[in-house]
Amino acid sequence: MPAYVLVDAVQLDEEGALKYRALAEPSIHRYGGRYLVQGQTPEVAAGSWPSPDRVVTVLEFPDMARLREWHDSPEYQEAVKFREGSIELRMLFVEGRRA
Repeated sequence: MPAYVLVDAVQLDEEGALKYRALAEPSIHRYGGRYLVQGQTPEVAAGSWPSPDRVVTVLEFPDMARLREWHDSPEYQEAVKFREGSIELRMLFVEGRRA
């Protein structure tokens, strides 16, 4: 069953954010992940959104085990070092379902 990463982020430091993305993206692909939505500003349809500067990314992985393997991988953890202080981020893991 596919698993998804939902990310809500705002960039604080461009240089650090670029380094994070340069390391994170290949690590995502290496563990079977793919971008469904990448860094898009959402259109608020109901309720409120914290800030117009926030962007959304949605990743899909083959399953939750592979998603966690990516998240805990040395490659991604190296990227995380650049994320800290460069990107304010909230991240959720959720299992999907097959039709």
